[in-house]
Amino acid sequence: MTKVLIVSDSHGSAAVLQELKERHGTSTDLFIHCGDSELQPTDEAIVGFVAVKGNCDYKGSFPEDLVQEAGGRRILITHGHLYSVKTSLNSLSYRAAEVEADIVCFGHSHILGAEQINGKLFINPGSILLPRSRREKTYVILTLEKDSAILDVFDFDNGELPELRQIFPF
Repeated sequence: MTKVLIVSDSHGSAAVLQELKERHGTSTDLFIHCGDSELQPTDEAIVGFVAVKGNCDYKGSFPEDLVQEAGGRRILITHGHLYSVKTSLNSLSYRAAEVEADIVCFGHSHILGAEQINGKLFINPGSILLPRSRREKTYVILTLEKDSAILDVFDFDNGELPELRQIFPF
């Protein structure tokens, strides 16, 4: 079993990222930031996160996207702005197929969502600072098991939102 914390769109809030590391550091195997941190890669708050560049990341040299292995799965991490994720997941789906990803983590829209398309799991953790379509400032903890992925959603201010838990088969 592997636990992955996924966050996006923290827009300069180093304190939020530090708090996530303190809350979940001992129980999480991998920390992912899907862009728009607006921090330098050397900032103590983002050190320890596998992070990519968002459309508001003018500082530093984060990659546009990258592939990370975790729990026997290939995870494509990107912000999403280069794939027009606000209108469709088609371009991102093609990129996921190209890099043979099982899971795709992205942000940009600030809208929480998860769905499985052609056997690939697409996860947008929403925004930890400026959410859209809901009040909660969300992030996700993904538990990877042999044959499934369990997605637990958290509100930064009020903790876990058990009614939003989803289980996806692999």
